[in-house]
Formats: sequence, C-alpha cells, structure tokens
Amino acid sequence: MQTIEVKNLSFAYGEADVLRDVSFSFHESEILSVLGPNGAGKSTLFRCILGALKAYRGDILIGGTDTRTMTPKTLAGHIAYIPQIHRPSFGYTVSDVVLMGMTRQLSLFASPSAAHEQQAYGALQRLGMERFYQRDFGSLSGGEQQMVLIARAVAQGSRFLVMDEPTSALDYGNQMRVLNEIRRLTKEGYGVLLSTHNPQHALGYADRVLALSGGSVLADGDARETLTEELIRLLYGIDACFADTRAGRVIVPFVSGVP
Repeated sequence: MQTIEVKNLSFAYGEADVLRDVSFSFHESEILSVLGPNGAGKSTLFRCILGALKAYRGDILIGGTDTRTMTPKTLAGHIAYIPQIHRPSFGYTVSDVVLMGMTRQLSLFASPSAAHEQQAYGALQRLGMERFYQRDFGSLSGGEQQMVLIARAVAQGSRFLVMDEPTSALDYGNQMRVLNEIRRLTKEGYGVLLSTHNPQHALGYADRVLALSGGSVLADGDARETLTEELIRLLYGIDACFADTRAGRVIVPFVSGVP
C-alpha cells in the first residue's frame, strides 16, 4: 500500500508565510479531508503536492521517493488532480475531457489510439457516465461535469486523487452523489485528499481530518474523534453541537439570536 508523506512543509509568497511545518501522511483506500477557513493554506498545500509550487521547504514523498526527483509525467502517474467544476472556453466533448487525463501515456504530438478511447470509455462506465460520451461537456449539469472530471482522473491511472472542494458548486443531491462515488473509489483502493468548507461532509465521508489554521496543523486524526465542538469553534469562530440521528452524527450550528 503506497503512502504520501508530507514532512515539515513550509511555503511563503515573498515574506508572507502560508504554510508552516505541515506534516502528515495518507495512503491508498483512505479519504483525508482538509478543513480550514479561507486563507488557511489549503490550496497552497495542494499546489505543492501536485508539483505546481516547488520553492517549498520540507519534503513530499510518494512511496518513499522525493517528488522533487520526479518528472511531471511520473508524478502524474501517481497523483491526479480533480478541480472544481468550470465552464470551459472551448466546446470539448466529454470524450475529449476524459482523454486529456491520458496525455502522460502519449508521446509528443501523438493522437489517442483506439485503445486509449476504449480506456476513456471504460472510465466513464465506472462512473455511470458512458451515455454522455459524445455530449458537449459544457452542456452537462454541475454534478455530471464533476463525475466526468473524476472519470478523467480514473483514466489517468493514478492511485491518489487530489480534489479541490469537489462539491462546492453542486446542489444538495449532486453533493451526496459525488461524495458517495468518492467513497466507492476508496473501496477500490484509491487514496483521496480533498478540501471542503463543509465539516459535515468530512464527518460523514472522511476517514481522517487534517485541520489547518494560519498555515499550521491544528488537528490531525480520525474524523469522528477529531471533529469536536472546540475544533469547529477554533476553525470557524462559531458555536455548534453534535447530534446523533438515525442517519448518523450531524453538526448543528447555533443560530445567532436564537436561544
């Protein structure tokens, strides 16, 4: 089982420290949810792990190998990035979008082969999205687009998936569908690192929580043990309580002015 290890990671934009001695690890078959208010350093952390930012101090290891020694193609063989949904500027089909995840398998200027197209179609099948194969990506709903982006990551062949707020622009039903699909992928052995502004999602779906505040690790541990009333207060500056329901444990924030 492979593991990604982040050791004493620090990063600054100029003289402004954004990450300070961040250390944690996560492995295949696990969802690690990164929580924190705006400006906590979540996006910068992801960019360091993905190789987009290189001027950090500390180490990022995959299977014990320093990612600084990896080419972009090699790193893409380990980690796939799933961004927030967006409306593309060009009229790509769903098949085009999924095939973009397979560029590391192609030589320069080469076109996808029939085998690559079958691989892309198979990735969409795993997500139940094959019926959209020739549809315009921009015509899909937000939930459908997010599923296609997950299929692109699956086609890439990486074992770790990094997701930046995958449910932020989705309605409630599609949020649950995407989170259920993410959970299913971990059952197949994928390791998922995702950020969310909704601690309820972390409580309901994540195995572990990494809480960032001011660029430092505030808490790291089992989601159901680590997420407490005190942590919610420290992260978001609000009071909340936890309630056990037949659907599981839920976080209930106190509404200002209501006793």
